[in-house]
Amino acid sequence: MNFLLKLILSAVAVIILARILPGVGVDNYVSALIVALVLAILNTVVKPILVVLTLPATVITLGLFLLVINAAIILLADYFISGFSVNGWLWALIFSVLLSVFQSILHSVLKKDKS
Repeated sequence: MNFLLKLILSAVAVIILARILPGVGVDNYVSALIVALVLAILNTVVKPILVVLTLPATVITLGLFLLVINAAIILLADYFISGFSVNGWLWALIFSVLLSVFQSILHSVLKKDKS
């Protein structure tokens, strides 16, 4: 149940960011939910592999290379989902940073409601 709620909150964040950012588009609410699900799967499966493979670059850049990995995950989701579009690396980077911020805000509000 908690995973489903986080998934819905992530979909809401995707919709909000798609309306705010001109370089990001999502067709409808179902596409946003699919984006949230695909991002969760990619972050679980692909991201750890990329982090291990790019560990020297991540160490040299003091962790800033993780932003590039997050943007790559967003672009990979764009490739797989037809109702989701991101226009280039810069928009993927901005979208990934803002998505992380929105998700942490929404999840902190969720935790406050539980206590």
